[in-house]
Amino acid sequence: MAACQSTDLADMSSFGDSAASIKDLPDVSYYKNDELLAQGNVQFKEKNYGKAYALYKRAVEVFPNDPAAWLGFAASADQLGRFDTADTAYRKLAPMIGNRPEYYNNVGYSYLLRGNLLQARRNFLKAYELDPTNITTANNLELLSNSASLAQRG
Repeated sequence: MAACQSTDLADMSSFGDSAASIKDLPDVSYYKNDELLAQGNVQFKEKNYGKAYALYKRAVEVFPNDPAAWLGFAASADQLGRFDTADTAYRKLAPMIGNRPEYYNNVGYSYLLRGNLLQARRNFLKAYELDPTNITTANNLELLSNSASLAQRG
């Protein structure tokens, strides 16, 4: 029996090769399809925008054609004030979902955060034209109206 244990079992990978044989893949990770998005969504809802940003960033690297990942990435970048990164994400999103109210709502909110109320209004109105029953659009237009009122008083 001693001859059967010629190597240490801790040195074996699950395929019987030495564990060192898989060390050349340091950045390979397995993600369930929605794992990164689900974790990013939780962090975003908890207002942990830095953690959400990191998770969404990884999600767009792993799933570069996923609009939900790009929306989360752009929104978390907006919350962190990384508007150049958000703009890049919105440019990537435009051909994917540029005709949807979610897109225009997010772009409008980005402009609202920057203080560009005119561009915010334009995008919110585009979202409203696409879906006049969308509650998020209605809330964003009300938020914009409140922001404009506050800006005029100051």
